[in-house]
Amino acid sequence: MGPERKLYQKIKKCFTDFSLIRLENSSLLGTPDLLVCNASGHFFTIELKTTKANKIRFSPHQISFHERHPKNTFILVQALGPGTIKLFEGRFIQDLVREGFKYPGACSLELDACRLYLQSL
Repeated sequence: MGPERKLYQKIKKCFTDFSLIRLENSSLLGTPDLLVCNASGHFFTIELKTTKANKIRFSPHQISFHERHPKNTFILVQALGPGTIKLFEGRFIQDLVREGFKYPGACSLELDACRLYLQSL
């Protein structure tokens, strides 16, 4: 099982009050990994990423998606090794491309805090 699949399994266990739909779309490149609905009925997408270093790898299609859809999109990144997890709004995609995991604009740190943040939308 790859690192992003393991991250999804963690999310599935933690986000029990959410409806999570795993999107595996080969016809529309750049589509985020998850379509999510919280308990309030608010829909949003989450792109899952893992990194071994500071750099976060995005395809041009993923960058384009987040530039075209700056609202209700999120990027959840896990740094492998220490296991730190950060949640970023999709509108910060260019900052993440430039500055990587160290970019200071995270909405939340660690999985439970990310869950609480997304629950409050």
